[in-house]
Amino acid sequence: MDLSKLRNIGISAHIDSGKTTLSERILFYCGRIHKVLEVRGGDGGATMDHMELERERGITITSAATTVSWDDHTINLIDTPGHVDFTVEVERSLRVLDGAVLVLCAVGGVQSQSMTVDRQMKRYKVPRVAFVNKMDRTGADPIRVCEEIREKLKDDAILMQLPIGEGEDFEGIVDLITMKALYFDGEHGENVIESDIPEDMAELAATKRGEMLESLAMYSDELMELLLSEEAIPVELIHEVTKSAVHQQAATPVFLGTAFRNKGVQPLLDAITRYLPSPDQRDITATNIADEETIELKSDANETPVCMAFKIVDDPFGQLTFTRIYQGTIHKGQMYYNQRTGRKDRFSRILRMHADKREEVDSASAGDIVAVMGIDCASGDTYAEAPKTCTLENIYVPEPVITIAVDTPSRSDADKLGKALQRFRKEDPTFRVRTDEETNQVLIAGMGELHLEVYIERIRREYQVEVEVGAPKVSYREAPTVGCEFNYKHKKQTGGSGQFAHIVGRIEPIPTDSEDGFEFEESVVGGRIPKQYIPSVEKGFRNSVAKGPLAKYPVVGVRVHLEDGSYHEVDSSDKAFMTAAQGCFRTHFKQTRPVLLEPIMTVEIEAPEEYQGPVAGDVNSRRGIIITTDVREGVAYTKAEVPLVETFGYATDLRSLTKGQGTFTMELGKYGKVPAAIQEDIIAAAREAELVGA
Repeated sequence: MDLSKLRNIGISAHIDSGKTTLSERILFYCGRIHKVLEVRGGDGGATMDHMELERERGITITSAATTVSWDDHTINLIDTPGHVDFTVEVERSLRVLDGAVLVLCAVGGVQSQSMTVDRQMKRYKVPRVAFVNKMDRTGADPIRVCEEIREKLKDDAILMQLPIGEGEDFEGIVDLITMKALYFDGEHGENVIESDIPEDMAELAATKRGEMLESLAMYSDELMELLLSEEAIPVELIHEVTKSAVHQQAATPVFLGTAFRNKGVQPLLDAITRYLPSPDQRDITATNIADEETIELKSDANETPVCMAFKIVDDPFGQLTFTRIYQGTIHKGQMYYNQRTGRKDRFSRILRMHADKREEVDSASAGDIVAVMGIDCASGDTYAEAPKTCTLENIYVPEPVITIAVDTPSRSDADKLGKALQRFRKEDPTFRVRTDEETNQVLIAGMGELHLEVYIERIRREYQVEVEVGAPKVSYREAPTVGCEFNYKHKKQTGGSGQFAHIVGRIEPIPTDSEDGFEFEESVVGGRIPKQYIPSVEKGFRNSVAKGPLAKYPVVGVRVHLEDGSYHEVDSSDKAFMTAAQGCFRTHFKQTRPVLLEPIMTVEIEAPEEYQGPVAGDVNSRRGIIITTDVREGVAYTKAEVPLVETFGYATDLRSLTKGQGTFTMELGKYGKVPAAIQEDIIAAAREAELVGA
């Protein structure tokens, strides 16, 4: 395979921006499917939404992969979900991709989930192009969308096209590079017709082309010189400079169209092959396990193989492990080492995926994305030819924010439920399962109501298990508000050697958004506590922050500074110092005046303008704070911060408030302090549950 002709791309966006519809058109124009299917069509739903639940709800739940060809290039395409509840699907897809298409709604512009996706793309340094979709909607304004990309995403958006006609009258686009008008003819817009720019647009097109070239000139001295001397600029140079700016992640070229009305998709495909990088143009690094040095991987089929398992799906025929090959070639039937566990696994079958259909191949080489059967691993594991070689940067997994209890009325179903939960936990790192020690209830945690609702529904359908669901519980946190000194001695004298440990220091509050919410420092001098015991002190404190004293929630935002102490030649041990730290935390943490923190969600609500008052009133009644309101084309856009506990059942309430016309999106914004009266109720409820459990 010629690697320069390969593109691994993902399509990411806010909910309902038209990602799956765009994927469907790409499949059609590339000849992968011969009939266009719609997300909410009566013919079974879109090709990439292959799960029954996805087709019923008209949403994407799991990312789907496929391979298409365009203009003698091979494109591995991943369509990802838009809902924040399934954010790990976007996270792990972007981790293994070389480029992305950021889809934005021409009316909605940059919305909350667009900002989340943008953060994810920047986290994994993924170059992208933007596609402003839904240009046929009333109020479509691509110039405003470009301004929002600059303001909200802090990215240099360069408009590469202009729309011909607005809203319902959207007919085609003006290509500002070639200065030609493009129209899309045929039943599904398959024929691209090039003609002259309409006379009434010539002046605007010339102005916008000038702006585009000025923006691009920031990335090329040659282009700048040609502009200043007012010479003709070769089309090839414009393409070259745009490609270079995209590869540096310095600029985002913006393209226009409407996937639903079959306009503007083919020029986007040209842009994907022209500007987004091939695997050999990306710098891929791994960590050498032996010396923890960073090593460069080469996208070369002849090097030793290194690949990453980024997604796991349980299939009726066995576990499918979606794998990106970064270096070398993997062969069917060969053995490779899992770098995390050191275990040797046989890659029994290698499959190319097209949504839920598959095609078996004998080998796959650098740059490929394939599914492997026969291996048992976790999401994010690295495989190589030899054990303990190198590991690739892992996938970022956000912490779950909502917990519910699940149970089955019959004992025979309990095993099936256990199997289902075990499978989903393996497939989705943001889905957590644990058993409450006190109540013996099985608790599942996830990213939101929809996330858990989908899994409950899947258990009912795929495992035929009747599941009873308890009320949702919020993942609160406990945090100190003031510092306190500690001077704690642990002494225990029984027959034989006793236990002795003495620690002195401070417990201090730190910002709750620090990396792991707990920091440990020590400044013990003169061997007052031998060095070998200090890790035990840290371990004791770390174990203690798992359950706080207020209501048994995890403690965050705390720093422990160990300053002094003493030990006993015979009676001191690792265990004694660990026990001392745990006892000290239990005794002294209460002196830091701890408070409860709750997840605060950033909520974006869209509703007709006449409902703006009732919507705002409802947000206020939920202890919410309205951040911004905006009215465009008769639609009110409200952005607010609302405590998660107040958002349960909000979808139903918003529908009844707005006669079914309101929609909202929600994602975790931050943790905030719980009001004192509510904190007392939560603590009382936790104590009551403890007594019942006892």
